[in-house]
Amino acid sequence: MARLPRYVIPGQPQHIIQRGNNRQAIFVTDDDFQFFRDALVEAAGRFGLAIHAYVWMTNHIHLLATPTYDDSISKMFQSAGRKYAQYFNVTHKRSGTLWEGRYRATVVDTEQYLLKLMRYIEMNPVRAGMVEQPRQYKWYSHRRYAYGEDDINLNWLIEHDQYVQLARDPSERRAAYRALFRTELEADELRAIREASHKGWALGSERFRQEIEALSERRASPAARGRPKKPGGENGV
Repeated sequence: MARLPRYVIPGQPQHIIQRGNNRQAIFVTDDDFQFFRDALVEAAGRFGLAIHAYVWMTNHIHLLATPTYDDSISKMFQSAGRKYAQYFNVTHKRSGTLWEGRYRATVVDTEQYLLKLMRYIEMNPVRAGMVEQPRQYKWYSHRRYAYGEDDINLNWLIEHDQYVQLARDPSERRAAYRALFRTELEADELRAIREASHKGWALGSERFRQEIEALSERRASPAARGRPKKPGGENGV
């Protein structure tokens, strides 16, 4: 089945996933991560994409970002993705496609899911068994929001209002954010995030999905399933 066309609502956060072709490694050395970081940050600034959270795994990336324009995400990936693929192929003496054909993107209900999605993104290295604690991983946004670190891998992130509203004082805000990680996401929350990410649905309440459908003029949630038909062809009452 062909994927639905992506929808982009300027000013509305999006969860974006891009994988390596056939799930192959897209990062091998720290130099690879650093080159990608520089290409991504430059392209995001040029095309109006505010990046709030991220994690870069060895064979895929997650971003939580808000586009300024309809084409902010696509132009950013065209620029940074092409530049990085050329670098990677030359550096590692390979040829061919680096990226999976299309990135996945889903629009996010800010109030209901933004902080949950940040937790989902930043727990990737723990779920994958790469580290035991979130702070131990290098290539992601958690160290900025939970511990106030502000190095070159973090100082370009744009804090979202949902994070800022956790507390007025920055140290209290970081403590409140760390507290969110003391419990795991509920199974239904994980399922909703994964299904929306995989199928391109809007991630949020029913009302939010209806609003997105009205704005984008395309389906933003699974089609409702009708009751099985009774003999004679009519649905039962």
